[in-house]
Amino acid sequence: MSRILLVEDHDRLARLMCKGLETAGIAVDVAERIDAAWAAVQQMPYQALVLDRGLPDGDGLILLQKMRRVGLGVPCLVLTARDALHDRVQGLEAGADDYLPKPFAMDEMVARVRALLRRPVEFHPIDPSHGDLTLRPEAGVLCRGDESITLAPAELHIMQLLLHKHEEVVRRSALEAAAWGLSDAVTPNALDVALHRLRRKLLAIGSRQRIVNIRGLGYALRENAPAE
Repeated sequence: MSRILLVEDHDRLARLMCKGLETAGIAVDVAERIDAAWAAVQQMPYQALVLDRGLPDGDGLILLQKMRRVGLGVPCLVLTARDALHDRVQGLEAGADDYLPKPFAMDEMVARVRALLRRPVEFHPIDPSHGDLTLRPEAGVLCRGDESITLAPAELHIMQLLLHKHEEVVRRSALEAAAWGLSDAVTPNALDVALHRLRRKLLAIGSRQRIVNIRGLGYALRENAPAE
């Protein structure tokens, strides 16, 4: 399942948009401010961004410009009540891929997001890989050579983040956010269960990669290392 970030401070509109997107099979995290959204995009490999311009801590284009400066090419749909030509041009020049003025039809917004999701994300490979592993998100499978195994949605998002980070340590909170979103309630041992299943699946396909617990820091992929 694709996951996007919606940056919108109007609570009722955000809830309606989430409902429309989730009905279309698109998982959504919501941020209400630029600073919260910036923290989220550094933590999660989102497939698209839906960005309002009028946010409590400034113009949403500030976030978009910041992302583009550091090489985050996540496709972005800008939402705004500003419909003047120069406002649209300003958004596109800041790095937006599409522009939708308010008010808008929910079906059109969903269709535009789907169109963004069909575009390649420059910052993240479509099929992330590391060592002997390749993840195929659209098929929901993890591959090692000719061997493959199906992953549950939470497992898929966890492995996608670990592969994207290669051997970097990923915080527990980041893996939980990847698996279940920033706003979903997570039971205390949910991540431990998902990691246990992933470790068994790595062994099942004969991978040399292991998910290692770096005490006090988080988790990382390591080749031929003990899991703990």
